[in-house]
Formats: sequence, structure tokens, C-alpha cells
Amino acid sequence: MDKNALEALDKEDIAVSVQHVDMHFNMSKEKLENLKEYFIKLMKHQLMFEDFVALRDVTFDIKRGDVFGIVGFNGAGKSTLLKVICGVLKPTKGTVLTRGTIAPMIELGAGFDMDLTARENIYLNGSVLGYSKKFMDEKFNEIVEFSEMQDFLDTPMKNYSSGMVARIAFAIATVTTPDILIVDEILSVGDFKFQQKCEKRINEMMEGDTTVIMVSHSMEQIERLCKHCLWLDHGSVKMIGDTKEVCDAYRRA
Repeated sequence: MDKNALEALDKEDIAVSVQHVDMHFNMSKEKLENLKEYFIKLMKHQLMFEDFVALRDVTFDIKRGDVFGIVGFNGAGKSTLLKVICGVLKPTKGTVLTRGTIAPMIELGAGFDMDLTARENIYLNGSVLGYSKKFMDEKFNEIVEFSEMQDFLDTPMKNYSSGMVARIAFAIATVTTPDILIVDEILSVGDFKFQQKCEKRINEMMEGDTTVIMVSHSMEQIERLCKHCLWLDHGSVKMIGDTKEVCDAYRRA
């Protein structure tokens, strides 16, 4: 266990401590036409891989109640970092420690069965997040009301637009007040009115000391919501600090 991470989390105001995190992936160096060819080469030990470094020595702390933005060009490692923080990926090296419950919204449609209706998926996704059926019964109307999807509850979600999926996902993830809310680009889909509604709920959660970590390609949204910001560049921390300063530097790049 990383000593620096433990010391950081011992401080009452730290919600997330990321210390010297590396994330490596083995990437195939050759294109294979089918699964049979893959297994033949695998059995003959002829598969060639190269080491892809998605995150390199990433270190930072996030204070409790902060709204923390992560910016960077495509492929910078933003989504990978969020998955490491919420425990979906185990880092190759380094330590991530978090305090409290986490509500992750890191992939649109994750935790849903798109062949099921929205009504069925509300209960399915709730169970994935650890909520009981009794709890979901109590919160069902609140989720539906916030999502504004009353007229489409019994429609299979495979017929939903990305914005409609986002409405359901955000309503479920924020039906309670988690200690840490992780949001990856999900607020960039759907209509502007619903985005404003989501931002209002995030602001309400901030008042209750929820820590929010978000990735967005919208600099305006990051500047509007976030107190502090991290700029990732090819998996490394380029800059971290006040949101305006980081965003201004990022724009110049």
C-alpha cells in the first residue's frame, strides 16, 4: 500500500488519492483475420505484442466536496483514469485510495441490458449499483420523474437515443447522494435543457459534500462546474490546479 496515499486519505478533507499510477496494456502488433488464426498463433507462441502505456506516473489528491475536471485530447488516458479510480481497472503500478461510496457513470449504457425495457433496466442497474429492490421500489417514481421518460418506460432501451439512455443512467446514479460521483462525457449527450437539470443536481450534491470527478470535451462545462482541473497529455499529468488556469493553458495548446 502506498504510504503517500494512506497519509493523504488520513486527512479528513481528502476523498481520492492517486499515487504514482501507471496503466499498461498489451496491444497486438499484427492484424488477425479471425479467432481461429488468433488461437493457432497463441498455441505456437507466435503472437507479438507491444506495451502500450495509457497512464504514466499519475499523482494527485482530490479534496472532499470538490468538483474536479479532467481534460485532454482523445487518447490522453482520461477514461482509463476514471476506470482506475472507480476500480474497474487495477493499475499496473501505484495506488488509488477512495473514501466512501462511488457512483460511476463511465460508459453510456453500462449496467443496462438494451433488450430490456427502461422499467426493467431501472431495477437491473439499481442492483448493479448495490441498491435493494425495496429501495428501488421506493425511489422508482423519483427516478422516472427526474429522467422525464414516463412515456417510454415500457420501450426496449435498444430503441432509445444516447440522450434518453443518459437521462435514465443519471437519474439512477444520483437518486441517492454518493460520496463520489464519477461522470465521463455523459452530460455531453442529450438536450441542453436536461444538461442544465443535471448540472443543477450536481451543484446540489456539492452542497452536501459529494465529490464529483468529471471528463468533458466542453471547456465551458468544465469551467462552469469545476473548481480544480487536471490536464492529461499522453497519459501523463501536464498540469493540475485552478480550473481557469488549466483550461486557458489547454486552449493555448
